[in-house]
Amino acid sequence: MLKHNSVLQRLDLRSCSDWLTDKELLPIIGQNHHLLHINLNSCVQLSRQSLVAVSISCPHLQKICLGHCEWVDCLSLRSLADHCKHMEMVDLTACRQLKDDAICYLVQKSKRMKCLSLAVNANISDVAVEETAKNCRDLEHLDLTGCLRVKNESIRTLAEYCTKLKSLKVKHCHNVTESSLGILRKRDVTLDVEPPLQRALVLLQDVVGFAPFINLQI
Repeated sequence: MLKHNSVLQRLDLRSCSDWLTDKELLPIIGQNHHLLHINLNSCVQLSRQSLVAVSISCPHLQKICLGHCEWVDCLSLRSLADHCKHMEMVDLTACRQLKDDAICYLVQKSKRMKCLSLAVNANISDVAVEETAKNCRDLEHLDLTGCLRVKNESIRTLAEYCTKLKSLKVKHCHNVTESSLGILRKRDVTLDVEPPLQRALVLLQDVVGFAPFINLQI
């Protein structure tokens, strides 16, 4: 049915991850040039050929989900950045081939970016985050979960440049502390890490069954 459709604007193929290959996807992409949103999360049997085809065939694309697609590499992401000038949301969760240089290239070409996930990629460092902050001033949501090389410096840069930021995920970023997160917290940015005092109270409650308002001096 999809092979004979040429007016699609949204294509969600998450449920096809077990069997979808380039052979099935390329004809669909080739005749649907008005796609705005493509979801290929966990489509692990595809290759860079599919992303290059998306880039060339879908110049109006605004959102793409590529989470857990480890076949996404620097060359295919560069193709996306070069051909799709209207990107607002990109999910690159667990795309572990990508390094700072690929992300820097993407954000330099994607000034309209509002939502970006770089989660679960130990290759990503302050370099990519700072370049994102300086180029994507309209950024609203950023997911850095598990980006172990990200530190406070880039979070401060993010706070400085991205004044429209609404949410930031930094769980398991062990080098990101309250000294940078506090700046965003004061602006009511939603964070997935509790303030230090709150974390301590939760830990105490878990360990000794501490109840709020108990008199600890008894």
